[in-house]
Amino acid sequence: MEPRLLGLDFGSRRIGVAVSDELGLTAQPVLTLVRRNQKQDLKSLGRLLRKFGCSEIVLGHPLYLSGDVSPQAVRTQAFAESLRDAFELPVHLWDERLTSAEAHRHLDAAGRTPSAHRQVVDQVAAVLILQSFLDARRSRSGIV
Repeated sequence: MEPRLLGLDFGSRRIGVAVSDELGLTAQPVLTLVRRNQKQDLKSLGRLLRKFGCSEIVLGHPLYLSGDVSPQAVRTQAFAESLRDAFELPVHLWDERLTSAEAHRHLDAAGRTPSAHRQVVDQVAAVLILQSFLDARRSRSGIV
C-alpha cells in the first residue's frame, strides 16, 4: 500500500482538494475549501491530512505559460512553506499551467452547465494536478 497524497489547487478564495487512492494510482476529488484565513485553512487541511492518512502534499504551482513565476505562484510558494512548517511533511510544487482550462473542459464534457462549474472546478483542478504528479512519479519509477 502506497502512502496517500493530498492534492491542492490553491486560490485566493478557494482551495480545491483531492486525495490519492490507497494504491497511489488515481486521484479522487474531496471538497472545495472556502478560504477564511491561513490559520483556519491550515486547521481544515490538517483534519483532512489525518482523515486520509496522507504523508505528502502536492500543491499546484501556477507559473505563467512562459515558465516565469506569476504573482499567484509567489503566494503559492509562501503557502507551501506554511504547509511544511505546520505539518512537517514533504510539499511538492507541481506545474499546474492550463489545469483550470482543462478542468472546465472536463466539466463541459460531463454536461455541467457553466454556472455549475464554480462549485466543483477547484476540486477537478486538484484532481488533475494530483493525477499528473502520480503519473509522473510512476513513469519515473518505471511502473506503468
